[in-house]
Amino acid sequence: MLNITSGRIARPQKIVIFGPEGIGKTSLAAQCPDPVFIDTEGGTAHLDVRRLPKPPTWEELIALIKEVAANPGVCKTLVIDTADWAEAMCAESVCKKYNQPGIESFGYGKGYSYLAEEFSRLLLACNEVILAGMNVVITAHAKMRKQELPDEQGAFDRWELKLSKQTAPLLKEWPDALLFLNFKTFVVTTDGNTHKAQGGKRVIYTSHHPCWDAKNRHNLPEELDLCYASIAPIFEVKPAEPITLPKANAVVETAAAVPPVEPMGAVTPETLKTLNEWMEQAKISPEMIRTLVAQKGHFPVEKPIEEYPEKFVRGWLMHNWSQVVTTIQSNPEYTPF
Repeated sequence: MLNITSGRIARPQKIVIFGPEGIGKTSLAAQCPDPVFIDTEGGTAHLDVRRLPKPPTWEELIALIKEVAANPGVCKTLVIDTADWAEAMCAESVCKKYNQPGIESFGYGKGYSYLAEEFSRLLLACNEVILAGMNVVITAHAKMRKQELPDEQGAFDRWELKLSKQTAPLLKEWPDALLFLNFKTFVVTTDGNTHKAQGGKRVIYTSHHPCWDAKNRHNLPEELDLCYASIAPIFEVKPAEPITLPKANAVVETAAAVPPVEPMGAVTPETLKTLNEWMEQAKISPEMIRTLVAQKGHFPVEKPIEEYPEKFVRGWLMHNWSQVVTTIQSNPEYTPF
């Protein structure tokens, strides 16, 4: 029997804010609900905000994010400032792991493939923070790239995330809102047919444009004034009840005659039974599901479906079942990594 749900699912928000240097990315993130910063570049030094100690290595950055997830009351919004500095830490870790002097020393682009795979761990850790009931905001710098039109029709400048070509798509796909901050300018014609750019008003762009990447799932206007009031409605959706994650390296005292307990928030046997029936009908294996879930950045491919949170199975996997089936069936050779 199909278990169909409808309506919006309230949960914490995943936001990415990017723009050129000095536009106000960190200041905007600092106005989000009860924020705590993980400052990878020192950009909060002149802001009166709460921050965690700067992690010196990539591994410690991931561990710090997971520690926040294990302590839901520490804040309402975790801010990671910035993604491109975090990527630099990630690249250093990858090079050290494979004993290479630089990310381009691998040959055939393998270094960037390893980098993207490792960077996805950050997004997986951020998903744990979301499941724990806290918003996640990631800031990033922007870079300008020359976009060539086909058939020599011309070229124009385009703003993109200041990340590698393999990592940037992961970060663009992950959030509920990808917000591009920039100065709004316009061109005027003066005497002598001279064209000059004027303006300088700071704005937020929320929708995709040929000159920049942006998106949102909140029906925001395409252009907003750069102030927190413009994006406050994003955070006004009441989030779902948090899932308490176990603390890392926690000491567990054993007691006699204590029956085993299911992990908090784990998928229930009833839901798992229904999911297995759906999978059997669609001729989809657990390995295919785990691979898709990992490629979407939700959980590692090694994580069994039985350990997925109930809210994830019902709220994402089963809620989007038709799309899941279509995606897997369109890739007959779907195999784990």
